[in-house]
Amino acid sequence: MRLVLGISGASGAPYARRAMEFLAGPGRAAGIETDVVFSKTGRLIWQHEIGTDPASHGLHIWPASDLTAPFASGSARYDGMLIAPCSVGCAARIAHGISTDLLGRAADVMLKERRPLVAVVRETPLSLIHLRNLTQLVEAGAFVMPAAPSFYSRPETIEALLDTVVCRALDRLGVDNDLMSRWSGMEIRREPRSE
Repeated sequence: MRLVLGISGASGAPYARRAMEFLAGPGRAAGIETDVVFSKTGRLIWQHEIGTDPASHGLHIWPASDLTAPFASGSARYDGMLIAPCSVGCAARIAHGISTDLLGRAADVMLKERRPLVAVVRETPLSLIHLRNLTQLVEAGAFVMPAAPSFYSRPETIEALLDTVVCRALDRLGVDNDLMSRWSGMEIRREPRSE
């Protein structure tokens, strides 16, 4: 499997870091090749929120301006793309087919080739403009996933909380993972009725 990880300029770089850790470790061991592209602002946010060199994960990182990357063409046959975090500006450009950099072009390729594109949108509150752009993105074939952690797996660390989102995003790409405990139902305890 060959994937692209796009990292745009929204707060939420820890989601990208957790995805990189999985894709560089268990993902790579499972035969998943991953290429990474930051937007210009995405790289700045990474430095502010993470502070480490993203190249330390050992994944190939492409410059945002390099439209010669293989995944800039549908003929390269990449299997899917995850954008985490995805700013609403990035989502709007993709929804309207505006490919101003490699991240946008890669997303455009995924949509035109009918490959999975997962956008982990990190914005709140959402305006009507945002919602219309996200609707258009879904209508074009993308999965829109707000960066909204779940709590039923009872995460005890920030990493475990991040994993509730990263796990579900990887699921949409068909990537097996055990980043969180899966929902297995809940026994409802009924209180005895008083007569």
